[in-house]
Amino acid sequence: MLYLTVFTYSLENKTLNNLPEVRALRTLEDYSGYNNYILNLQSKMKKFNHFKLTRAQADYILKFHERTPKIARRWVELDSYFAQKLMDDKLLTKKPEKIYIEKLLVEKEKSFHIWGKLFESQELSDIWLPKVALQKNRQREVNIDYEKYSHRPPLSHQKEAIEKLVGNDKYILADDMGLGKTTSTVIASLESDIEKVLIICPASLKINWQREIENYTDKEISIIEGKKWEPSDYTIINYDILKNFHDPKHPDKSDILNYGFDLVVMDEAHYIQNVKAARTKIANNIVKKVGRVWLLTGTPMTSRPMNYYNLLDLVDSPVADNWMAYAIRYCAGYQFSVGAKKVWNVSGSSNLEELRDRTKPQVLRRLKEDILDLPEKIITPVYLKLKSKEYEKLMGEYYDWYNSSEESTSLTIQFSKLMKVRQVIAESKIKNTIEVAQNIIDQGKKVIIFTNFTDTLNKITEHFGKSAVKLDGKMSKPQRQHSVDEFQNNEKITVFVGNLKAAGVGITLTSAEAVIMNDLSFVPSDHSQAEDRAYRYGQKFSVSVYYPIFENTIEGIIYNILNKKKNIFETVMGDNEGKGDVMEEILSMISQKR
Repeated sequence: MLYLTVFTYSLENKTLNNLPEVRALRTLEDYSGYNNYILNLQSKMKKFNHFKLTRAQADYILKFHERTPKIARRWVELDSYFAQKLMDDKLLTKKPEKIYIEKLLVEKEKSFHIWGKLFESQELSDIWLPKVALQKNRQREVNIDYEKYSHRPPLSHQKEAIEKLVGNDKYILADDMGLGKTTSTVIASLESDIEKVLIICPASLKINWQREIENYTDKEISIIEGKKWEPSDYTIINYDILKNFHDPKHPDKSDILNYGFDLVVMDEAHYIQNVKAARTKIANNIVKKVGRVWLLTGTPMTSRPMNYYNLLDLVDSPVADNWMAYAIRYCAGYQFSVGAKKVWNVSGSSNLEELRDRTKPQVLRRLKEDILDLPEKIITPVYLKLKSKEYEKLMGEYYDWYNSSEESTSLTIQFSKLMKVRQVIAESKIKNTIEVAQNIIDQGKKVIIFTNFTDTLNKITEHFGKSAVKLDGKMSKPQRQHSVDEFQNNEKITVFVGNLKAAGVGITLTSAEAVIMNDLSFVPSDHSQAEDRAYRYGQKFSVSVYYPIFENTIEGIIYNILNKKKNIFETVMGDNEGKGDVMEEILSMISQKR
């Protein structure tokens, strides 16, 4: 019986000694480290006879007593959202902007335990902070000599964008359309310590990127097509063929990653807002393995914040640290049951001002109406390549006729013979025009589309359905006025499709901020008149005008002549040459070039 009692006592004593609280107290007695939190507990233990540790305190001591704190002694900026939260939780009378970190006591996966203070007047104490509460992306100091770009100087608002990009490894440039994001990015890339740049963009913008880079540097440029991988200093590729050169399952065999890009630029970055899409998964996998990434988009997407999440995640924004928290806080997210399955609804929006404030360190967003140095009209050619056997056949027939017929001396007959060629060009461009228009609509703006051909006009109108109206030469005056009124006054009507002759004069369409010339007239004043349907008295904003151009066709010749000396404002817009002289020069150049 005595043996049993002694055994039971010994067993209880052994169990007691193994309790975390008991083991932590023994550790605390002998602690001689530099963790101020543990030292404070040690001081209390020596001061109070009946001192006890909580289980959390005991676990902390046992886990971290051998870890040496890191000396910091610096002030660090706080994320605005968490600064407000600290103010509310600690009942502060003032919102802290920074936190002083004397020591980093412990670093966990998602949090810091620091020895510091929120204000100069405070005593040092221990503070737990989530890592996302500290501003990660502090902009580097930037000093740029813009004199070297005096041949094509950036505007004041572009300089701000350049300096934001140069100063941040990961950044979103979300400026409104027409503010020159491409120019800003090219100059920023030249001002950064990088050698190899990968530019991912829609196929329709690849040539535009090439031309803009050539405006500022003679570095080697490659445009990737199909499955042929030939990278260079600037490598331009479209989203749809990324899969040909990168497989997330085999990153070691990735042509893209193995080339060692220093920077990835993603233009029209809202193309990868759907995290379930294959191209998004591929793009994400590439970007997360490259140290520097700049995302360009004119569509901020905050009206449906879940569309914004992937971009914020790619630039390591603190708000994207936790998907569920983001969904609940900014998407009014909630779960509901579908049978035995739980499904999230994240189609809503909430706390948008807070989202804007918290993403400011990683995002620059300016609207056209906020920019003072913009011209009234911003003219942008969108260069494309045409692949069409029908075009080649028709041009061959034209040149055969021109070389063998006496009628070829007549400008009128030459013009009529080229009509079918121009129709082929116009119809081949419909897909690209719709893509440009849709990007504009996605930014909450209305767009006017002009064409010379009825079939093209009808196809574009049909594509946009109930959100479009049209105006052609066959319509009566009341019908024409109805189209104008609907476009001007009905918020649901976002697209106006007009015949260049019939709709290019005499009407006001100032509810549009953008104009697209699907195909070209031989008469410069036709374009000038059409553009001014949007840029008229009553227009509050700068107007963006887009000219999609198949540069490897006669259209390239037409545009170059209309845009003599690369000054659109003096030729295409000013119409400072006679109509007959321009048409004669165009037809002469077309006929000479085979």
